[in-house]
Amino acid sequence: MSNYDLQVGNVKFALARWDEPEDCAAVLHLLDDYARDPMGGGTPLSQHAHDNLPQAMAAMPGAFSVIGRIDDKPVALANCFTTLSTFACKPLINIHDLAVIADARGGGVGQKLLAFIEAEAKQRGCCKVTLEVLTGNARARRSYERFGFTAYTLDESTGHAVLLQKML
Repeated sequence: MSNYDLQVGNVKFALARWDEPEDCAAVLHLLDDYARDPMGGGTPLSQHAHDNLPQAMAAMPGAFSVIGRIDDKPVALANCFTTLSTFACKPLINIHDLAVIADARGGGVGQKLLAFIEAEAKQRGCCKVTLEVLTGNARARRSYERFGFTAYTLDESTGHAVLLQKML
């Protein structure tokens, strides 16, 4: 278990430690569960990801994962990356993956996970927390909006930001 723990209700959150096999296994299990879900793409993690993700996360500056456990069972995961907001000239945290296993959904675990990440961001001096969500993932969108996330805009007249990708 991590040396940075926080109990929120019935959920214990901790930053994953990449030198702890139990944490590495939990991250891989939760991420694979998310990847298999239709909102995660519906396909299991590749063997390459299974074999290399903990080492890659450990080697990536500013990367961290948060594991949520209920009764020592991993139920929630957030993979986060600290980067820089150039306009604010302050760090920001991007939540790249956020997952709650199906039988733990609806009990506020996601909100508690977001609160943990927000506290971590404040501790790191960040100016904001960002994330991405599929437009068809109405349940997650409602959860994020309830927590206070909004579409990224600089000026209403110019619209909101859209995440684009180019696969390589």
